[in-house]
Amino acid sequence: MEGNVVLTMRDISKTFPGVKALQHVDFTLRKGEIHALMGENGAGKSTLIKVLTGVHEFENGEIRLDGKDGPIINKSPQDAQNNGISTVYQEVNLCPNLTVAENLFIGREPRKAGFIDWRTMNKRATELLNSLEIDASATQKLEEVSLARQQMIAIARAVDMKCKVLILDEPTSSLDDDEVAKLFKLMNRLKDEGVGIIFVTHFLEQVYEVCDRITVLRNGELVGEYEVKDLPRVMLVAKMMGKDFDDLADIKGDHAELKEFIPVIEAEGLSHKGTIKPFDMTINKGEVVGFTGLLGSGRSELVRAIYGADKADSGKLKVNGKEVKIHAPIDAMKLGMAYLPEDRKKDGIIADLSVRENIIIALQAKKGMFHPMSRKEMDEAADKYIKMLQIKTASRETPIKSLSGGNQQKVIIGRWLLTNPDFLILDEPTRGIDIGTKTEIQKLVLDLADQGMSVAFISSEVEEMLRTCSRMAVMRDGKKVGEISGDELSQEGIMKAIAGGEE
Repeated sequence: MEGNVVLTMRDISKTFPGVKALQHVDFTLRKGEIHALMGENGAGKSTLIKVLTGVHEFENGEIRLDGKDGPIINKSPQDAQNNGISTVYQEVNLCPNLTVAENLFIGREPRKAGFIDWRTMNKRATELLNSLEIDASATQKLEEVSLARQQMIAIARAVDMKCKVLILDEPTSSLDDDEVAKLFKLMNRLKDEGVGIIFVTHFLEQVYEVCDRITVLRNGELVGEYEVKDLPRVMLVAKMMGKDFDDLADIKGDHAELKEFIPVIEAEGLSHKGTIKPFDMTINKGEVVGFTGLLGSGRSELVRAIYGADKADSGKLKVNGKEVKIHAPIDAMKLGMAYLPEDRKKDGIIADLSVRENIIIALQAKKGMFHPMSRKEMDEAADKYIKMLQIKTASRETPIKSLSGGNQQKVIIGRWLLTNPDFLILDEPTRGIDIGTKTEIQKLVLDLADQGMSVAFISSEVEEMLRTCSRMAVMRDGKKVGEISGDELSQEGIMKAIAGGEE
């Protein structure tokens, strides 16, 4: 093995029933580099990592690791860890009910006379946290720590286990800018200490900020490996999508502007104690209205109050001109609303059910248990949306948990479109999914608006909002502080509004 290479994967192939997940893929990681693994959903990034970490077996190829004579095969994540390969996933897989120190040393607690030596463990944990500048206490419960810090703690655990290869799988998708900056500082420090870091992300800016090299996969095949400095963003997007791509920005071009304003949703003084201060909001037929603001500004809470996911404490709500009382989401569904929640793992997909069952479940709930759908109706509905949304799945009976994140997201969008809503709430519909699927979803939103559907759209990506929304409500600290439209709809206009709309 070359002196500065820590990991090589050569000619790796892996098939699942009906899907060639990886075909003859090569990957090389050097010591002390941050290497981005990029590709659209379903490109094979997760499979490559799972093959490396012993979650999946692979059919052919070999993996070599610095310091080992001959190829290695990890039979389990524990094997991988023993070989110095650690993974920190997007959903932190630590134990929230244990302390920070217990999580850092789980399975390798210092012992004295057969018992756990708490004093030594807490002392070592404190030293480790201090050395990595992680602002958490060894003795506090993990669940009391922010998600960003939990991720740092997962990384600290990997570092303490002397990992040579650290895999970070979408670590920044739930973090705000300050937290991302701290994470990058930690990554750069580990890089200086010679750790090889594989960074899986969908955020192009972040790749250009911290990475040294990029490996791009597409449809389970290797497209190429590039130095970051030699690969302009447009080229990277083209390589991921397999097509040249002038400009994403103009997808609004063919879509109609509203001629008349017919209110579908009118909220007056609506609030929910502890999350959202009283707000007024009107959303018209055929309009896409964005909700923008920093993480924690109250964007999601505002739409939850309209939908009844958080029951409003004050104020009035009119739907299609009539005052209504919404006690629970089922009332909102019956009034023609649909809600795609932010956390699709927790509130969206039902992992063990098939694609078909996940698509029809909301319509069945709306119809009620005494009006069951026939199998033929279910099959037709599922097939319609699999085709319309180009959902990549072996069949409608495939369990949804075996689909990629972007395809799971499309299934949930299909679920709500099937209920034929007048008002569709999309909370981070494109988070954690690739740029091609993102563009498809943005186009779909504009097409639905052209057909007369009203859409509330929440996204952390300002460019995406500018491409899809005709008007934006600006949120800050649980309060709606302004609305912008027309010429003010620009990155600068939004930033100004978020930073200080009111004196």
